[in-house]
Amino acid sequence: MTTESLIGSVERITFHQPDTGFCVLRIKVQGQREFVNLVGKLANVSVGESIQATGEWINNKSHGLQFNATECHVVAPTTQLGMEKYLASGAIKGIGPETAKALLLKFGEKIFDVIELEPDALLKIPGMGKKRRDLIVESWAEQKAIREIMTFLYSHGIGTTRAMRIFKKYGTQAIARISENPYYLALDIEGFGFASADQIAMRMGMSPHAMERAEAGIRHVLQAQANNGHCAMNKANLLAEAITILAIPEAIIEAALAQELLANHIKAELINTETCYYLANLFNAEKIVADHIKRLDQGKPKWGKLDLAELIPWVEQKTALELSESQKAAIKLALTHKLTIITGGPGVGKTTIINSILQILRAKELKIKLCAPTGRAAQRLTETTGIPAQTMHRLLGIMRGSDYSEYDQDHPLDVDFLVVDEMSMVDIILMSQLLPAIPSGAAVLLVGDSDQLPSVGPGAVLADLIASNVIPCMRLTEIFRQAATSQIIVNAHRINKGELPLKIVSDELNDFYFIEAKNPEIIHDKLLQVVLERIPNRFGFDPIDDIQVLTPMNRGPLGTRSLNIELQKRLNNNPATLTRYGTTFALGDKVIQTVNNYDKEIFNGDIGRIELLDEKLGKIMISYAGNSVEYSLTDLDEVSLAYAITIHKSQGSEYPVVVIPLSTQHYPMLERNLLYTAMTRGKKLVIVIGEARALQLAIARVRSTQRLTNLQARLQGS
Repeated sequence: MTTESLIGSVERITFHQPDTGFCVLRIKVQGQREFVNLVGKLANVSVGESIQATGEWINNKSHGLQFNATECHVVAPTTQLGMEKYLASGAIKGIGPETAKALLLKFGEKIFDVIELEPDALLKIPGMGKKRRDLIVESWAEQKAIREIMTFLYSHGIGTTRAMRIFKKYGTQAIARISENPYYLALDIEGFGFASADQIAMRMGMSPHAMERAEAGIRHVLQAQANNGHCAMNKANLLAEAITILAIPEAIIEAALAQELLANHIKAELINTETCYYLANLFNAEKIVADHIKRLDQGKPKWGKLDLAELIPWVEQKTALELSESQKAAIKLALTHKLTIITGGPGVGKTTIINSILQILRAKELKIKLCAPTGRAAQRLTETTGIPAQTMHRLLGIMRGSDYSEYDQDHPLDVDFLVVDEMSMVDIILMSQLLPAIPSGAAVLLVGDSDQLPSVGPGAVLADLIASNVIPCMRLTEIFRQAATSQIIVNAHRINKGELPLKIVSDELNDFYFIEAKNPEIIHDKLLQVVLERIPNRFGFDPIDDIQVLTPMNRGPLGTRSLNIELQKRLNNNPATLTRYGTTFALGDKVIQTVNNYDKEIFNGDIGRIELLDEKLGKIMISYAGNSVEYSLTDLDEVSLAYAITIHKSQGSEYPVVVIPLSTQHYPMLERNLLYTAMTRGKKLVIVIGEARALQLAIARVRSTQRLTNLQARLQGS
């Protein structure tokens, strides 16, 4: 396709979605007899305005020839006819068709100058009062501001999608905000990195040695460290990384570091005798968590002293289960302390313990709440307990894109006993939001598997809490008889102890297999064969709904990007497609939500199927467990194909079948807890396809990179 430019006036707005800017317009192009259908994105558009667009002609099967605009700008109309259409369109509040004619009759093509420079002259129009004049002037200024902002952003190389995000964030202050410091973009706008902000700053003439650039570079390095799970960074590494990225003298970076400390954007603290630096929000989060753990650990549970010698046999009778000694000990621990941790792998009876505790406390008519960090984990908790569980964000009333929580220290939750499941997934920021909202009289049970991958976000909350020894903790290791028949569970525990999985010697169907393959190409081919043929034919599982490929990385031939393209090609050849953000989505595709979206009530890790694609209307419908959710085209940056996902993305979820490719190409990611986490996601069948050497490496490497935090020391301090 050849890129072309096009200029014309808007004759009709077929469709416009203000939230995303997506629009379908009919425009009159000079020199062309027929109207042109234009599809693009504009923050604001009105009939009569002129359009300057860059894009390409496409022949849409449903709508015929149309101009698909990749860049689109609006300018005020210049002809009297265009002016009349624009004013009559309702774009300027206070002006309708009759008033538009009267204004043009009186002022002609100078009407826009009159509105802007001589607004009192509008009072000469019959029926025009001061209130209406003020409304017209205010509306004109708003429309002009939008046009100026979008033109400013386009002129600095910012595309439509990012320009829309910036406009929605800053509104009419966008130009002033970016002109003051373009690096605000990297701090304030989701998906806008330091490199992009740096390019804009250079275009605007900022010196590479500017203090604003050095300060932003330091925060960028610390944020990158946080993205890798660390709360802090030692000084030597921080300076070295900043010098590499900024390519400026160390003296300037040292000066910027001092300024950032003075402004409280970052904090310094000794960790293991080394000076380390935090982003201020992470430093504060660690302090909040430590302070509130100590607060909540004071006093006795609301239910007082219980006769556990009587209650434990009672709960065994109620549940028709015989509890082991370790389970009884865990129940006693949780019912005699205000804060308790229960940790252990699959098949050790964590769910039985939770249900037994809930049975006892529900009989006491206490206010009980259950929560987990993700929607999938909360759904599983609901299913296993029979009590509605919420995500932690939903429990706290945290809204998307806001720091506001409905519940906090001043407005605590109405709860006597709170269960937090999947604690390994909880990062330091989320924990710092939860703990202040728990009233001092409430008891808290923290449940999780400390041997799984740590949280995606910064911190190692569960591991630090356990290591501090300030909270009573029960580590469960006994695998129960029913669970011991599952090779998934048996081999997960073997791997967790540093042992190779057992070899399958029987021809009978099993629930765990390791298929050896000598190189990535063979792994790739065997994976496709297993997913497309062997599992569906031999076990009867659906390749899309039941089978989940979990891979260590996004990139490479065995990464999510490559595998999704291959699996999509073979599993879904629906011709209804659209391409956004480098991904082609097809009707019926399996997709994953990659960020929490509280407005839509869908969360990071939720997997669904595309049930409607309408590019003309800019609408996509995705079904999540029967719940249909509407997306605009710009929302698709929150969604990825999910035939294959990373192991990190699978945390807190379970799937009927899990297939795991394992290659030495994955070396940077190969760790015991990664493989262990992947294996424990499968409920009925787990198949690992890979090199024997990669399997050995993964099992041998134990947390090769410890996260740099200071929570343990804070908890142990007085």
